[in-house]
Amino acid sequence: MTGSPTISFLSDYGTADEFVGVVKSVIRQLAPDAVVIDVSHEVPRYDVRAGGLTLARAAQYLAPGVVLAVVDPGVGTDRRPVAIEVGDGESVLVGPDNGLLAPAVAMVGGATRAVVLTSEEHRLQAPGPTFDGRDVFGPAAAHLCNGVPLEALGPEIDPITLRPGILPLSREEDGGISAEVLWVDRFGNAQLNVDPAELDPFGERVRIVIDGSARSARRVRAFADAGPGEIALIVDSYGLVTIVLDRRSAAEELGLDAGSGVRVEPFDDEDDGRPASVVSPVTLTARKGAP
Repeated sequence: MTGSPTISFLSDYGTADEFVGVVKSVIRQLAPDAVVIDVSHEVPRYDVRAGGLTLARAAQYLAPGVVLAVVDPGVGTDRRPVAIEVGDGESVLVGPDNGLLAPAVAMVGGATRAVVLTSEEHRLQAPGPTFDGRDVFGPAAAHLCNGVPLEALGPEIDPITLRPGILPLSREEDGGISAEVLWVDRFGNAQLNVDPAELDPFGERVRIVIDGSARSARRVRAFADAGPGEIALIVDSYGLVTIVLDRRSAAEELGLDAGSGVRVEPFDDEDDGRPASVVSPVTLTARKGAP
């Protein structure tokens, strides 16, 4: 890899503590010309799957260079710290070998090379083994930006030995699709692991079943195409089917979280004549004389 001044940084560190700032300061000292882009630091704590999905959604849009990803509940154990080259050297992903990097690596076409980060010369001396973002991953990312060859960071390993990510797949069952919520964004939209083409045979109207409760939903192009309180399905900006309400949280209204099961079924003859499923807003007003 030739030296690139861009590091895209994702973690579950949050911003309440100093962790993100310390890692970025270490990078700044080692590679002062590097630009660090914060992808997200609000991945749920210890949630490797959520971090992997976040990284995979972003991967194709990230600038060429180094991707630094740290969601690492196994820090200090024998899990491997790795750097994975993709795109024949266009980018390198740096982080723990715990499945976090695997979905993004797959998204951009697979690994061309990988190394274990063992070089003492290219890490900080650590007072303890629990902050590899500061001591191992951040320095490795900075050195790569400075043009240090990948092989200088540690011994090469076969990419096939890297730990895979585990992502749920939708499945067709009894004429419907059993799906799972991959992600709920800050607006309450619930992304499903469903390709839009899977729903094409169902037409515009479908039935969604959540915890045994069936609701009707309509496929629309944009949020505002949904009627007031109408449950709708859109194709989101990542090309997946997402459950939405216009300017309201579908996840909150329907009790959905990442990992929730959702079944999508055809809107059959038994549903004819029933009104479209809506969630009606309720306005509370104080009674006269009430405190």
